[in-house]
Amino acid sequence: MMDGMKKTVLFVWVVAVLFSGALHSGWCDEGPDTRGPRYYRRVESGKPKFIDCDVAVYGGTPAGVTAAIQAARMGQKAVLLSFNRHVGGMTSGGLTATDVGNKASIGGLAQEFYKRIGKLRDYRPSEAESLFLKMLDEAAVPVLFERCLKSVEIKNGRLVSATLETGETIKAAVFIDATYEGDLLAAANVSYRVGREPAGAYGESLAGQSQNVSWSNVYQFCRLPLSPYVKPGKPETGLLPEIASEPLGGVGEGDFKVQSYNFRIHLADKAGKIPFPKPRGYDPGRYALLARFLNVDPRIRWTLNYTTAPMTDGPVQMRIGDSNNAGSFSSDYVGGNYRWPDGTYEPGSFAELPTPRRGVPMPFHKLYELRERIFQDHVNYQQGLMYFLANDPRVPETLQDRVNRFGLDPGEFQDTGFWPHQLYVREGRRMVSEYVMTQVNCESKRTVNDSVGLASYGMDSHFCQRVVVEEDGKKTVRNEGGFGHGCPRPYPVSYHSIVPKREECANLLVPVCLSASHVAYGSIRMEPVFMILGQSAGTAAALAVDEGVALQDLVYEKLKNKLETDGQILDYTAAPKPAPNFTAIDSLKGIVIDESNAVLTGTWTKSILGIGIHEGYHHDGDKRDGNATAEFSTDLTEPGQYDVQIAYSRNGNRATNVPVKITHAAGDDEVKLNQREAPKVGGLFTSVGTFRFGKTGKVTISNRDTEGFVIIDAVRWLPKPK
Repeated sequence: MMDGMKKTVLFVWVVAVLFSGALHSGWCDEGPDTRGPRYYRRVESGKPKFIDCDVAVYGGTPAGVTAAIQAARMGQKAVLLSFNRHVGGMTSGGLTATDVGNKASIGGLAQEFYKRIGKLRDYRPSEAESLFLKMLDEAAVPVLFERCLKSVEIKNGRLVSATLETGETIKAAVFIDATYEGDLLAAANVSYRVGREPAGAYGESLAGQSQNVSWSNVYQFCRLPLSPYVKPGKPETGLLPEIASEPLGGVGEGDFKVQSYNFRIHLADKAGKIPFPKPRGYDPGRYALLARFLNVDPRIRWTLNYTTAPMTDGPVQMRIGDSNNAGSFSSDYVGGNYRWPDGTYEPGSFAELPTPRRGVPMPFHKLYELRERIFQDHVNYQQGLMYFLANDPRVPETLQDRVNRFGLDPGEFQDTGFWPHQLYVREGRRMVSEYVMTQVNCESKRTVNDSVGLASYGMDSHFCQRVVVEEDGKKTVRNEGGFGHGCPRPYPVSYHSIVPKREECANLLVPVCLSASHVAYGSIRMEPVFMILGQSAGTAAALAVDEGVALQDLVYEKLKNKLETDGQILDYTAAPKPAPNFTAIDSLKGIVIDESNAVLTGTWTKSILGIGIHEGYHHDGDKRDGNATAEFSTDLTEPGQYDVQIAYSRNGNRATNVPVKITHAAGDDEVKLNQREAPKVGGLFTSVGTFRFGKTGKVTISNRDTEGFVIIDAVRWLPKPK
């Protein structure tokens, strides 16, 4: 058996189970601002205690939750250690407009979670946390809250124990680092990187600085000559706040910059909404660049949503529920997070890939204190931004009135002043193991044979820097580092990308800060994928404990069999085959969303008569009541013009006036579709028009005022040549 395996669980474990799986520590520096969000407070260090278990999971992210549940369901004694007072990471911390990608790629515990909560998107954060806690309780997993790593013991290439600031020492056969930052992997002296690789490192067209494959005109201040200086056109007056003084590097060069973070605030527009708070130390001058942009050209249309159309900008997204960054100067705090991952930042650029980092460059308590300062700076920036938009006289009146329709939701984040408790750490450390996931994996040009789950969301990076550039002979300001480039199909993530190199650590799994380039991580870093990889990590941990082997020696076929038995989807080609006379989605060009992946309301009945897409289609039974709707949503390859096409099976009893609403970058358009006519594109689809879309597309079909059967089969977005 492995060293430390199957130890007797001490009384602390028993206490944890008896108290419904939750134990909190006590803060020792509780200040007067108890209702505001905090990242870190020092905890009371009690008498030394030892907790023995089979699998110790550090990090209360969705990956941590599913890893602990899976290990426990397989009969292991698992403990979940959460850094703060919550579980669920961003899924319970505000990100409920889930970045799904392809719904067909989600299986196992992730699928169970979404089924139990009742929807893939737009649930409430508090509902997500309640469900996570319920699932942990059902699996009898003790959750130890407010547990901050202090140090580890390593012996013969294995993690023996992890000591926490509370004075507790966790001993386990297998450890899982499920943090967004990768703190445990760094403490275990496992190799990692921070920042962006140069384009030549892995031959990635999206890598490095100033790539031109994607997003060249997205959120770039409408390409207007916006002066970056305090006094326009006068460099001697200095740069406006929130513009970097560091020069832009060469095309394709790497750097140590990190894509920007923000809070996913939860908004409401009804009576009782909380007005946007004025943060302590509020400085309206911090938003001088935004004020200049808001007034530079009256032709700009402010959408308060995602947009890619010319002469449009957010500047932020404002909607009921989860609201995100959506503009050139928006809720992402560009450049404010460089030291968050490991406490260090070195300016400059490089064409050759540096040696991976190892170890922890500063004591953990110093790193946590630094992150707390960065966290509060993000709070101040984003709260100040919303207060500025809602109150500053420089904001155009019509825009300000629209902003003030919304406020913070009084039903969410009540213990942190209605502000999210979780900062959206889009990227921290990234492990460097025997296999590094890269752009070729995301594009299905290279496929691994040791899959532990599928990812499918497009390669997505938020801006990394805001810099001064010269365009048409004028100095102006631009954002750099953003891209959004689609993946043609769901692709497998390698088991060897979630385990370290054999010589570095034999009993650690890393399902969040896995081994991937910055480009590939931009696709993999989505919350459903973290749930998937967390479950696979929990499975591998349990099998390794039972068999007494190093994680690198685990027989993959055994892991694969168990994962598939538990509902994980490892191979997209293993998806259900089309019914007779029906066309496989994979054989079609463009982005095709089947009705099986649409959000349906009302009564729909399945049929396989005739021809169509995938496994059949649905009809409304000629109800004509307006209660049946089908919402087809997708993440698009990249912003631009798309031909929208509707698939249906024609018949003489079909409706001639089917309402089809297309939601695009400029708003909504509705057309009427005659489903008695034969589809005009390949006998399967009929085009309803070409529209400009941003990062997402949505089509809604209903049976409102229809005369005849309404058919829903599939919707296709075909990109138009540029």
